[in-house]
Amino acid sequence: MCGIAGFVDSATSVGAREEAVNRMCAAMVHRGPDDSGMASRGPATIGMRRLSIFDPTNGHQPMTTPDGRHTLVFNGAIYNFRSLQLELESAGWVFRTRCDTEVLLAALAHWGRPALKRLRGMFAFALWDSTDESLLMARDPFGIKPLYFAQDAERLVFASEVSALLASGANAGEIDPASVADYLAWFAVPAPRTIYRGITSLLPGESLRFCRGRAEISAEWTFRSIPSDATPCATREDFVRELRERLDDTIQAHVLADVPVGAFLSGGVDSAIVAGLMARASGNALKTFSIGFEEDDYSEADDAESNAHHLGAIHHTRVVTGDEVARDLDKFLAACDQPTGDGVNTYYASQTAQEGGVKVALSGLGGDELFGGYPSFRHIPTLAGRLPFWRCIPGPLRALSTGALSLGGPRSRKLSDFLAHARDAHELNALNRRVFSESHRQSMLAPDVLSRIGGLQPFHPRLEELRAQVGTEDLYSLVSAWELRTYMADVLLRDSDVMSMRHSLELRVPFIDRPFIEWLWQQPSRFKEDRGHPKSVLVEATADILPPGLLNRKKRGFTLPFPIWMRSDLRPFIEDTFSSSSIGLSGFFSEAPVQGLWRSFLAGGDNREWSRVWSLAVLISFVNRRRTP
Repeated sequence: MCGIAGFVDSATSVGAREEAVNRMCAAMVHRGPDDSGMASRGPATIGMRRLSIFDPTNGHQPMTTPDGRHTLVFNGAIYNFRSLQLELESAGWVFRTRCDTEVLLAALAHWGRPALKRLRGMFAFALWDSTDESLLMARDPFGIKPLYFAQDAERLVFASEVSALLASGANAGEIDPASVADYLAWFAVPAPRTIYRGITSLLPGESLRFCRGRAEISAEWTFRSIPSDATPCATREDFVRELRERLDDTIQAHVLADVPVGAFLSGGVDSAIVAGLMARASGNALKTFSIGFEEDDYSEADDAESNAHHLGAIHHTRVVTGDEVARDLDKFLAACDQPTGDGVNTYYASQTAQEGGVKVALSGLGGDELFGGYPSFRHIPTLAGRLPFWRCIPGPLRALSTGALSLGGPRSRKLSDFLAHARDAHELNALNRRVFSESHRQSMLAPDVLSRIGGLQPFHPRLEELRAQVGTEDLYSLVSAWELRTYMADVLLRDSDVMSMRHSLELRVPFIDRPFIEWLWQQPSRFKEDRGHPKSVLVEATADILPPGLLNRKKRGFTLPFPIWMRSDLRPFIEDTFSSSSIGLSGFFSEAPVQGLWRSFLAGGDNREWSRVWSLAVLISFVNRRRTP
């Protein structure tokens, strides 16, 4: 696990490139406090900061092949590196270390780009080829590890974090108004765009080849590329049995490390399954970590401790208070690589795990997206079935109905957007994760910003791409694909990476495992879908390890008591952020709607509005921090 960076430009001197890469690596020391390295090859300089997980005493990067042709910097973990190493040794490769970096380097040098389809793990890497003076960059299929770049004519600069890329001096850090508008809709800026003009995120499953000023991006993994090599299970019993085998397999892969490994543990099903399978696989006492709160209605501390006791784990609970969050706001906001409406929970859970003595922690993230845990798996198919009838109603009557709904609470406004804009299941999904409704979003933005942006679309910007990738016959798979590719990739995984690495912790997500998901994708949806009892098949497959009574608990996950804190400990921060001077400094927002949203919340409005208020406050604060010298 590392932070990687690089600067490719034949017109820039080696000294200037190395200074820029040094600055980028220094900005990511938290990602890799154990080691650092840099190498210049022709017009390229690449560097890294290393968090040592496999073969800690070796594995220094950048790493170069014995013939000097290929040089690699790599962030992530390749879980099948040992089997790949055996295959490569039979082809004549000799290895000097016991780390996955050397195996990845040999695999890329031996097989070329097709090696990407053989990798099991989370990764973002850059490989320099001195023969043709080309750079190959790639991300894992689901975007667990990030990679950002900026291209300007013959120059390409890349880094694991946007803030590190800015440290290179190759980008002015100008806030993109269109990205601000996107954030208001989606809780984060959807990739490939970032909050900054001219800085792009490589998408999950993509590769980029840069050679002599020309960049070519290719999709290496899509839902359509999933091979049809798995035999669909004939019965639910067969599916449950093989699901358990696959779950055991992914856990065994994800616990591989040469350093201590622990697990995040809440009071819910997904993290209990991950921790339970880990405990079963290792046979040793597992270290587990959770956060709790003084506000009992929000805290899962007792449930998490009960789960840990059932598993025989050594459990650590961190009680987080509103006062502590208020005092740590500067640290949290500094950790945000881009603005986010989420992340506070992962920030403290990661800090707790790191302080508890582990360098790797496993998370249950992905269970909801794959096994139907979100309301979208129930609501989207229902609405999709009713859309044809809705569309038969005369336009004026539809407009009257949607107008009335738009005046209601959050759920009514979301339904209004669905009915006003969506024509099929894909468009319903492309509206599902909206934070502010379209009319509300436009009211928040200053008129001159709206004019600069041009027309806004209500749908998620990846609508057409996902429509092309995923068919509409299987609505369960369609919803799952949308959740994996949007909310999970742009919010959950991105925040998990940023906040865990801020505390030098490698966070692994065993549900988000390519072989596991490819097998699951080829199985009949009727075995996965249970609208009355979401994730029932997952529970059935792991019933022998789950604590008794777990299914009767209220699902909360890592949920913080923001509605309470925002009216007390966090109130000074929000009021300062929403002040006239602060809104004016940002230059992007209309004062009256922003302050009206806050006043309505303070006056006892719907507590579910907290996420809109908080995400807007983080955005304004983020923008102002970049504008203040």
